[in-house]
Amino acid sequence: MQTFRYVAPAATSVMLVGDFTEWQQGAVVMEKGQDGVWTTALKLPQGKHSYLFIVDGEWCEDPECTVRVPNPFGGHDMVREVP
Repeated sequence: MQTFRYVAPAATSVMLVGDFTEWQQGAVVMEKGQDGVWTTALKLPQGKHSYLFIVDGEWCEDPECTVRVPNPFGGHDMVREVP
Protein backbone atom coordinates (compact mmCIF):
# COMPACT_ATOMS: atom_id res chain seq x y z
CA MET A 1 0.00 0.00 0.00
CA GLN A 2 1.16 3.51 -0.80
CA THR A 3 0.18 6.17 1.73
CA PHE A 4 -0.27 9.75 0.58
CA ARG A 5 -0.50 12.64 3.02
CA TYR A 6 -1.05 16.36 2.74
CA VAL A 7 -0.90 18.87 5.60
CA ALA A 8 -3.72 21.40 5.27
CA PRO A 9 -5.51 22.07 8.57
CA ALA A 10 -7.68 24.84 7.08
CA ALA A 11 -8.74 22.92 3.97
CA THR A 12 -12.28 21.65 3.54
CA SER A 13 -11.49 19.19 0.73
CA VAL A 14 -8.35 17.38 -0.43
CA MET A 15 -8.31 14.92 -3.32
CA LEU A 16 -5.52 12.82 -4.76
CA VAL A 17 -5.32 12.65 -8.55
CA GLY A 18 -2.77 11.09 -10.85
CA ASP A 19 -2.16 8.85 -13.80
CA PHE A 20 -3.58 6.01 -11.68
CA THR A 21 -6.95 7.83 -11.32
CA GLU A 22 -7.09 9.13 -14.91
CA TRP A 23 -6.46 12.47 -13.18
CA GLN A 24 -9.72 14.22 -12.24
CA GLN A 25 -12.00 11.45 -13.52
CA GLY A 26 -11.28 9.08 -10.63
CA ALA A 27 -10.11 11.50 -7.95
CA VAL A 28 -9.62 9.90 -4.53
CA VAL A 29 -11.20 11.83 -1.66
CA MET A 30 -8.75 11.99 1.23
CA GLU A 31 -9.68 11.83 4.93
CA LYS A 32 -8.79 14.62 7.33
CA GLY A 33 -7.26 13.66 10.64
CA GLN A 34 -7.66 15.65 13.85
CA ASP A 35 -4.11 16.96 13.34
CA GLY A 36 -5.06 18.58 10.00
CA VAL A 37 -3.22 15.96 7.96
CA TRP A 38 -5.21 14.48 5.07
CA THR A 39 -4.36 10.87 4.19
CA THR A 40 -5.29 8.01 1.92
CA ALA A 41 -3.71 4.66 1.09
CA LEU A 42 -3.85 2.99 -2.32
CA LYS A 43 -2.50 -0.20 -3.80
CA LEU A 44 -0.55 0.86 -6.89
CA PRO A 45 1.13 -1.37 -9.47
CA GLN A 46 4.90 -1.40 -9.83
CA GLY A 47 6.45 1.50 -11.69
CA LYS A 48 6.48 5.29 -11.66
CA HIS A 49 3.26 7.17 -11.01
CA SER A 50 2.63 10.90 -11.46
CA TYR A 51 0.25 12.66 -9.07
CA LEU A 52 -0.95 15.95 -7.60
CA PHE A 53 -3.40 17.04 -4.92
CA ILE A 54 -6.51 19.17 -5.42
CA VAL A 55 -6.97 21.26 -2.29
CA ASP A 56 -10.24 23.21 -2.12
CA GLY A 57 -10.34 23.20 -5.93
CA GLU A 58 -6.70 24.29 -6.43
CA TRP A 59 -4.08 21.98 -7.96
CA CYS A 60 -1.20 21.63 -5.47
CA GLU A 61 2.19 19.96 -5.47
CA ASP A 62 3.28 17.64 -2.66
CA PRO A 63 5.81 19.54 -0.52
CA GLU A 64 7.10 16.21 0.84
CA CYS A 65 7.88 14.77 -2.61
CA THR A 66 11.43 15.22 -3.88
CA VAL A 67 10.93 13.71 -7.37
CA ARG A 68 9.15 16.04 -9.78
CA VAL A 69 8.73 16.24 -13.54
CA PRO A 70 7.54 19.25 -15.56
CA ASN A 71 3.95 19.06 -16.77
CA PRO A 72 2.34 20.77 -19.79
CA PHE A 73 0.62 23.34 -17.55
CA GLY A 74 3.79 25.12 -16.40
CA GLY A 75 4.00 23.32 -13.07
CA HIS A 76 5.29 19.96 -11.94
CA ASP A 77 3.83 16.53 -11.38
CA MET A 78 5.00 14.59 -8.36
CA VAL A 79 6.47 11.13 -8.98
CA ARG A 80 6.02 8.12 -6.71
CA GLU A 81 7.97 4.99 -7.60
CA VAL A 82 6.57 1.65 -6.46
CA PRO A 83 9.23 -1.09 -6.32
